[in-house]
Order: sequence, then C-alpha cells, then structure tokens
Amino acid sequence: MKLAISGKGGVGKTTLAALLAQALADQGRQVLAVDGDPSPCLAGALGFPDELRAKLHPISEMDALIEERTGAKPGSSGGFFTLNPRVDDIPERFSVVHRGVRLLEMGSVELGGSGCICPESAMLKTLFTHLLFRKDDVLILDMYAGVEHLGRATVDFVDALIIVVEPTRRSLGTGAQIKKLAQDIGLNRLWLVGNKIRNEEGARFLRENTPSLPILGFLPADLGVQEADRLGTAVYDHVPPLKEAAEAVIERLKIEDLQNPVITNL
Repeated sequence: MKLAISGKGGVGKTTLAALLAQALADQGRQVLAVDGDPSPCLAGALGFPDELRAKLHPISEMDALIEERTGAKPGSSGGFFTLNPRVDDIPERFSVVHRGVRLLEMGSVELGGSGCICPESAMLKTLFTHLLFRKDDVLILDMYAGVEHLGRATVDFVDALIIVVEPTRRSLGTGAQIKKLAQDIGLNRLWLVGNKIRNEEGARFLRENTPSLPILGFLPADLGVQEADRLGTAVYDHVPPLKEAAEAVIERLKIEDLQNPVITNL
C-alpha cells in the first residue's frame, strides 16, 4: 500500500499521515513515512522523542551528500551533474524508527515541469522514485500542498492520493485543483478525507460539495491536537477519537480496490 497525502496548507495532512502511520504500525505493518514538507513536522505529530528527532535532517538540505552523489554543488545550475544519483542506501541511513514507524525527512525543492534543473531536484526526484519501488509494506507520503513530487513515470506505483479537506469552500477549491493536477499526470485513484469536522452539518457540507470524489471518512475537530503538540506527544495516543477515525479510514481502504482506478471528472 503506497499512499500520498495532499491538501491545502493547514488542513491537517500531517495529522492524518501520523494517525495512519501509527495505526498501521500497530497492526503489524512495516511502515515507512516520508515527510515531504519544506518545514518538516511529521516527527512531532508521531511523538518521536527529541533524541531521535535530532538525528533527522531533510535530504534536500544535505549539501555534502548531494554534491557527493550528483557531482555538483546544490544551488548550482547549468554544467554537468548526475541525473540519477545513487539513493538506495538513503532510506535506512538517514531515517529513524520509533514504535514501528520508520521516518525519513525528504524536504522540498521545485520539482514540477517548470521547476529548477539542479542537483538537489535530481536527488529528490530519484529518491522519490526509489521509494515507490521499495518493498515496504506501507509507504505514506506526507506531501507539500500539491502533487509536485509525482510524475507520469511514478503515478502507477501510488495506490491512492488522499486529499485532506476542511468543510469550507476554499479548502474544497484547493482539493479540486489538486484533483485536476493529479488527473493531468494520469493519477485517478483519488479519495477525500474530511478533517476538523465539528458536527453533522460540516460532514453534510462535504458530502454535498465534494469535487466528484469518494470520501474515505471524517476526522473530528479536537483541541487535543494542539495540546498534543505542546506536550510533544503523539496525537494518535492523546486524542482517542482521532485514533478511532483513522482506524475507520484504514478499514475503508482495505475494502477499496486500490488497483482499480476511480475515474471522476469535474
């Protein structure tokens, strides 16, 4: 199972990624969670202790490693450098493991069609492709708000793109944009998860205004998320209703035919 999680900034992508990763690990699955945000915070949401978090560094910021593998200094453009550097040792070498979840911070650079052609983008694009080919039981990609990490050569290896939305028109508008971008590169296995749901009215709003995408489930609004962050503990442990909601999303995923594309149109 390879899941990519996207959505408008602040909707709760990282919270959902942490909940799913820990729930699946507790079920005995081998989980690799990848933080693709330019400001990584998945380790905090998972409740990784400080000594482990101190060992994590975004791959995109490892200038010496990027220069070693590509033959060029990060930030440079033009000239010659390796477009497919060696990355097979990176997931184990630069990740940390806590409670059954292996976590890697990838960081972010421009990777879209109009993005930079530079050593760091070559490094991350090759690493991203390698992660999709790995034999991990479960791969969870906490992506920056969009689908920039995805390309036509890799979408066949993503079982589902989960778009996290709030019960607001702006959030749904971003969800519709992400859907279009995903379908433009051939990714049609798309689902929504509603977050910060305060009442049935919010859930009904999402059901009635979804951009023609099936809904996997809803996560309740709970101030315990902010409290867990202040305490440095895992939201999975601190907010039982969210744990239960994430487990329900996983059960729904298990009965979905993830290999059968869900073709939807705006």
